[in-house]
Amino acid sequence: MKEHRVIAPLDPGFSPFVLARQEYRQAVEASGKAAHCALVIERHDNLRSRIDFQVLEPNERNINETYRYVERTLKFLLWSRGGWKVMFAGPIEIGRRIRQDYCSTGCRAFDVKLMSTAYRRPFEVDVVELAEVPGSNEVPFRIGGEPDGCRIGIDLGASDYKISAVVNGDVIYSDEIPWDPKPQSDPQYHVDAIRNGIDICALKMERIDAIGVSSAGVYIDNEPRVASLFRSVSNDDFERIIRPLFKTLASEYDVPLVAINDGEVSALAGAHYLGKTGVLGLAMGSSEAAGYFNTSGRLETWLNELAFCPVDVQENGAEDEWSKDVGVGAMYFSQQAVNRLALAAGMGFGEVSALPERLVHVQELMESGDEIARQIYATIGVYLGYSMATYREFYDYTELLLLGRVSSGDGGDIIVDRARAVLAEEFPELGLKIHLPDEKFRRVGQSIAAASLPATEERETG
Repeated sequence: MKEHRVIAPLDPGFSPFVLARQEYRQAVEASGKAAHCALVIERHDNLRSRIDFQVLEPNERNINETYRYVERTLKFLLWSRGGWKVMFAGPIEIGRRIRQDYCSTGCRAFDVKLMSTAYRRPFEVDVVELAEVPGSNEVPFRIGGEPDGCRIGIDLGASDYKISAVVNGDVIYSDEIPWDPKPQSDPQYHVDAIRNGIDICALKMERIDAIGVSSAGVYIDNEPRVASLFRSVSNDDFERIIRPLFKTLASEYDVPLVAINDGEVSALAGAHYLGKTGVLGLAMGSSEAAGYFNTSGRLETWLNELAFCPVDVQENGAEDEWSKDVGVGAMYFSQQAVNRLALAAGMGFGEVSALPERLVHVQELMESGDEIARQIYATIGVYLGYSMATYREFYDYTELLLLGRVSSGDGGDIIVDRARAVLAEEFPELGLKIHLPDEKFRRVGQSIAAASLPATEERETG
């Protein structure tokens, strides 16, 4: 493995995915013998993403290394773009292993089940000839940036939800309301909480023209298809009440309502805040949320679930409790990451068991100058610097806006400083920049941006 120049203080074995990719490509070039591969991910409405790359001609010595390179690339493409169908062209032995692993009984059964649920289609892996691989079909959508009228924005988090009342682009009210959605099996708990947020904001304005909702999870056509916030709701109640919830609320309040993944809103918020395009928004909260505002000033129809995209290829990397995969973003850029690193460093939490409260404890220690707390944030900063270079291989961006509770306080400044040090030392040619907005924007900026999501019809006057 290519040696990296900046070491993560609490995770010296961290092995950045981007460096492994660079090393493998160098080996392919040096070999003088390469096999061409193409990967296509197909999602809803016949939308497709394709990438082409070279691999070593497989033999007994390199077959495992080559498969690892292809599989981790597929994993990243699948979760960054989303889809129900994979098409692979390349060495047949690689294609067979992909098909074996990405099935309902394979080691990537979690990925298969979730994508099938999200896109409401059986998951497929087709191994084909290169001539049979279709090209990309990308159609970005244009939502967001609408400042007119009386708007409500809601950002649903794991420990609180943020609400904002926005009138003609000006925030007249915002707040953070505690809730505990994950263990709640009664769907009415979720309905009542969201409706309560809308009603609070409604009291601050003369009318409601539009509602925008930002939430973790997979959202397609204003419907949550997979969302950890509702994990305790039964499948029947989810299909009956939760999946159509936001369409129901739009009908109840008789206004346009758009509900999308919180990562998309973080990218939109970043674009507004920076006044630029080519923005990757990254929120470190209960998990890792991300979104992409492309260089043409539009949101892509991609999944952008970087929480499940690989960033670390060390064999003993952190295991995600949900997917059971190792080295994916959720365990490196979230409250889970803070907790994991704190425990590894010997930090005690006493009777405090909930991750949000443990994060607060680490933040308080950070303010008091605790060295372990400082090392936790420095380690996350090293993770971020290398991962920004990984993300650049799959996203055409130059600006990253960092949001979420993990980046709040003095620890956020350390994360940014260490990430910038990695970029300057290892990847100066990429020209990547990282931005940390002010504290209030970090906490409620997504709910403010969410308010701008829906387009509204012009009201009759006179």
